[in-house]
Amino acid sequence: MGRAVTIAACALNQWALDFEGNLERIFRSIDIAKCQGARYRLGPELEICGYGCSDHYYESDTLLHSFQALAKLLESPATQDIICDVGMPVLHRNVRYNCRVIFLNKKILLIRPKISLANAGNYRELRWFTPWNKARHVEEYFLPRIIQEVTGQETVPFGDAVLATKDTCLGAEICEELWAPNSPHIEMGLDGVEIFTNSSGSHHVLRKAHTRVDLVNSATAKNGGIYILANQKGCDGDRLYYDGCAMISMNGETIAQGSQFSLDDVEVLVATLDLEDVRSYRAEISSRNLAASKVHPYPRVKVNFALSCSDDVAVPTCMPIQWRHHSPEEEISLGPACWLWDYLRRSKQAGFLLPLSGGIDSSATACIVYSMCHQVCLAVKNGNADVLADARRIVNDETYVPEDPREFCKRIFTTCYMASENSSQDTCNRAKLLAEQIGSYHINLNIDAAVKAIVGIFSMVTGRTPCFSVYGGSSRENLALQNVQARIRMVLAYLFAQLTLWTRGMPGGLLVLGSANVDESLRGYLTKYDCSSADINPIGGISKDDLKNFIQYCIENFQLTALRSIMSAPPTAELEPLVDGQVAQTDEADMGMTYAELSIYGKLRKIAKAGPYSMFCKLVNMWKEICTPREVASKVKHFFRMYSINRHKMTTLTPSYHAENYSPDDNRFDLRPFLYNTTWSWQFRCIDKQVNAL
Repeated sequence: MGRAVTIAACALNQWALDFEGNLERIFRSIDIAKCQGARYRLGPELEICGYGCSDHYYESDTLLHSFQALAKLLESPATQDIICDVGMPVLHRNVRYNCRVIFLNKKILLIRPKISLANAGNYRELRWFTPWNKARHVEEYFLPRIIQEVTGQETVPFGDAVLATKDTCLGAEICEELWAPNSPHIEMGLDGVEIFTNSSGSHHVLRKAHTRVDLVNSATAKNGGIYILANQKGCDGDRLYYDGCAMISMNGETIAQGSQFSLDDVEVLVATLDLEDVRSYRAEISSRNLAASKVHPYPRVKVNFALSCSDDVAVPTCMPIQWRHHSPEEEISLGPACWLWDYLRRSKQAGFLLPLSGGIDSSATACIVYSMCHQVCLAVKNGNADVLADARRIVNDETYVPEDPREFCKRIFTTCYMASENSSQDTCNRAKLLAEQIGSYHINLNIDAAVKAIVGIFSMVTGRTPCFSVYGGSSRENLALQNVQARIRMVLAYLFAQLTLWTRGMPGGLLVLGSANVDESLRGYLTKYDCSSADINPIGGISKDDLKNFIQYCIENFQLTALRSIMSAPPTAELEPLVDGQVAQTDEADMGMTYAELSIYGKLRKIAKAGPYSMFCKLVNMWKEICTPREVASKVKHFFRMYSINRHKMTTLTPSYHAENYSPDDNRFDLRPFLYNTTWSWQFRCIDKQVNAL
């Protein structure tokens, strides 16, 4: 009697529209699964074309090339004697669906369209796909000729069905369906499905991994069963990092855990499990059995194949494990670092350039690059041939082996301190010391000549010379003079990114890194088109408080002692004149609010969906021990004025690693106007009325 089934879940670093690379990674995962004895292989959502194709899903080419890749899989001997479950878009009766295509031995068993589409936050699936709304209904799908020629099939089942093998029953979920309140696994489990599969395209958010793990384990805790989750990993072409975490669970316990962050393009998780454990677990849940007796049955596709062997009594099965979660500081160290590596190797650039100011934000960005170098060296040490080949191409040396993170950092990372007459010697020294400790190629330069030239042109044309407020100038003059410095730094950053390697006799160019955190973006505390304007920003979705904790983590784990003085210094833009050689300008004084307050405003605005009045109502209770209602009202009004005045800056925000659910990214995540009535007259009047009542 067959009872021990061996199954495989994959985490693949797919890339949107990279059909050749995607297919190669799928084949590798199948080979690994088969070598480890798996009889069922599950891959990520839309793995053939890559999840992040966006409006390319509208193109017939995307459908065509997906079927061409599917034909390659079907006809290959590598896919024989293993059920393969792959993801791709399919057009059925002129409607586009997000589908799983499940096949065995050159025959398609079932095409299962997605039922619940992800359409919140960064997801826009309803823009490109239609959900399958016909529960437990199957139709005939007429295969394109390119597939018919391989399978010999004219039509195959398309719809909401399950697979009945010789020894068990399997049912598919796709990503969002696990998160839905009426997840299909509930009814499928009651109908006798013993193995649930989930193919995901789930991206990293700080502190989110435990939610996914809890959902998977709870899916089988109440109903029994085996749950297999596959997920995409890596940067597939935009702001998101898909964080793997492939997993296999049984009866509410984790059996196998994949890595959340790694530089491995292909990761395969294999487990052998006893079906009798599922059956005995379910047998004693009387409430489940009573509900099962009334369930409406699913259409079953019979498969003349078994996931187990007939004589498997001596086959060892896997035991439960304890899930190991990363701390938020570890997540910041690893997630953005892996995202940067994908972006660097896939953009075919030769490294990064970072304007390093000696403050927390740019220092955190530098530490993430240093962490990336650590990950690269570790991957090469562990025998990752893909990472070694990419590193050699990036540094243009076919014999190179990255072994020391500092030495590798020197080759691919340039830092630049751009001093002005308003810069202190302290920040200059901090930047230099940090650069020495991480090993970056460091440049010191002074921008005063360029600033004077720009202001000189203005004075020559207008006959007026602006002054800083400490010298009697107006607030307009003061702000304009700060902006000139900031924007010149952006121009110089791009110039040095293009030509620094040329001056060193090395080929290629550098990607410019930005370092504005999520709180500054929300408040608009940045100059439009300054050195926060870059190619990419690894910390743009991370809060100031989390970055401070990350800096402390780097002190302890990377022994970067230069960070101690950076941590203790008050954050400052250093754009206004020094007073007695010391910095007089600080970020929090400029903003009129603390970074801690900004994080609270951001979470209430985005996650709690609070406008000015609702935010006031929540904060008047939250802060009742430290602020009067009138003080709370003043703080809320100030935030919304500043937010709305500066919202236009989000339209040009540097593409940033998405890490927080209160990100103000205007591109797709936080869709709002950028021209507001900044008086908020009606809303503020409601607040004033409530203050008077209190």
